[in-house]
Amino acid sequence: MGRTMAVSAVVTDAAGRILLVQRSGPPEAGRWTLPGGRVESGERPVDAAAREVLEETGLDVRVASELGTIERATPDGGVFEIHTFAAEYRGGTPVAGSDAAAARWVDADELRDLELTRGLRDLLERWRR
Repeated sequence: MGRTMAVSAVVTDAAGRILLVQRSGPPEAGRWTLPGGRVESGERPVDAAAREVLEETGLDVRVASELGTIERATPDGGVFEIHTFAAEYRGGTPVAGSDAAAARWVDADELRDLELTRGLRDLLERWRR
C-alpha cells in the first residue's frame, strides 16, 4: 500500500494525432491508453515521462508542460499519483514495447471509436481546452 508516483504523456505529431498504446495486461488489458508508468527512485517525473514513451513505443519525444495530475487506486489498496505531461514527437516509428500489445497514432475520428481506459476520454477533452 501507499502512494506510488507515476507519469503519462500526451504525445502529438505535426498532424495533430495522439500516440496511444494498447494495454497488454491488467488492469484494463486490451484497452487503449497513454504511454506511461512508474517513476524510478531519484528520477524526475519529466524524465520518467520521456523514458516511458521511449520504452513503450520506441519514440523520441520532447516533454513540455505538465497537464495535470490524477489519482487511481492500486490493486493492493494504495494510490497511483499520475502526472501527465504534454510531449512533442521528435522521431521514430511507433513499435509496442514489452508491456504494450500495440502502439499507434490516432486522429480525432479514430479516437471516438477506440475502447479507452477508464476516464481517459474525459481527461483528453479537459486537457484540450
